[in-house]
Amino acid sequence: MSKLRILYVASEVDPFLSTTQVANFVRKLPAAMQEKGFEIRILVPRFGLINERKNRLHEVVRLSGFTVPVGDDDKPVTIKVASLPSAKLQVYFIDNEDYFQRKYVFTDKEDRFYADNDERAIFFCKGALETVKKLGWSPDIVHCNDWMTALIPLYLKTTYRNDPMFKDSKTVFSIFNNEFAHKFAFEGLYDKVKMLNVEDDMLGSLESADYQGFVKIGVEYADVVITMEEEVSEKFNTIFNELPAKKLEYVPEESIDSYYNIYTELASA
Repeated sequence: MSKLRILYVASEVDPFLSTTQVANFVRKLPAAMQEKGFEIRILVPRFGLINERKNRLHEVVRLSGFTVPVGDDDKPVTIKVASLPSAKLQVYFIDNEDYFQRKYVFTDKEDRFYADNDERAIFFCKGALETVKKLGWSPDIVHCNDWMTALIPLYLKTTYRNDPMFKDSKTVFSIFNNEFAHKFAFEGLYDKVKMLNVEDDMLGSLESADYQGFVKIGVEYADVVITMEEEVSEKFNTIFNELPAKKLEYVPEESIDSYYNIYTELASA
């Protein structure tokens, strides 16, 4: 088998931003897979908490300057890049003035959840896939982490299913216990999510317009679903009871060989 290409997509990665377990996971696992000979790329949002000067981010002009649709608007995308310290891994940051140039991540200084976090996630998922196309780098595995990346498996099985860059890509979706109580405005949500070949009847999992809805659609369309929590919470049990064809794999964060086996088996399936 030729060298596997794995794309990690997440809301954060240490040391650029670290607010949840996701950041540490996406720092360690890609580096471990690179040591095993895989080719790795990482994509995250450029949240306003990330200090560009300190972390040596710089804009990649050849990748920037395109737009992605979010509802009736076309949102411009700027791509910045930095290297993961001591690992020689490229991290690409997706930026947009309206969505990410804020001093906080998902809540404001009064700890109020941003009402447009759904749009920010939609923009990020669409922007991430278009960035990969701009890179001209075809991933064998796209490993999506947490609710903010949950639409990527859907888009890969619809909009991008015949795209030469993604036609053989398989998806892994890791669930983390980063639940929020906010309920998004349902009106207009489907239109914001829509892309080519995405129909309303494919989006039923999003009907709840909340954290569980995003996780459920990620589970529904991903090829492999993973949790690092041995005791799966009731909310996740509910999702899997509603999607009986899906299997949830428990894989501890430190079990590098297990992830290696999942990737290689999935790529050869």
